[in-house]
Amino acid sequence: MPSELQIKLDYVNAYRENRLIAAQDILENPSLFDELISICFSPSDKNNHKACWILEFVSYEELIWLQPHLDFFFSNLKILKDESSIRPIAKVVQLLIKSHYNKDKNSILLSEENLQDCIEASFDWLINDVKVATKAYSIRTLYVLGNHYDWIHPELKVILDKDFGDHSAAYKAVAKEVLKKIK
Repeated sequence: MPSELQIKLDYVNAYRENRLIAAQDILENPSLFDELISICFSPSDKNNHKACWILEFVSYEELIWLQPHLDFFFSNLKILKDESSIRPIAKVVQLLIKSHYNKDKNSILLSEENLQDCIEASFDWLINDVKVATKAYSIRTLYVLGNHYDWIHPELKVILDKDFGDHSAAYKAVAKEVLKKIK
């Protein structure tokens, strides 16, 4: 028998308003969060991508809820293959990295292993055939990480320079913005 969350996810569609309503339901019922994370990293689950959409919206409000799940979250980034799942997760990764280096009282604490998993996934998404939004999130995530790992900016620059001509205006805009900051 499907869980309460699975039943809710069955009714989620791509409309932003619909996803926001589902995210609000999670925010009002935090007991559903653990299952949401589990579904996000269960690629064979028919609602996997919908769970990822909802996680993105929940993360804007309660990123700290991910803290106890970070080892699971980062170690499983590489199992995601569906573009509809990867894009929102790439955004959540960007939020986590920005929070980690923000260092305020509510910042996320990432382990070195979490950071290494993040670097690997972000470079993979940047060089593989994924949509531009995922690449843009990855570029921005790697830029922030490059302020703390001196080898990342040179590698990022090489990839952005090499791929610049092959991508859309949106990719070029993000690449240009980051390249300007690196130089």
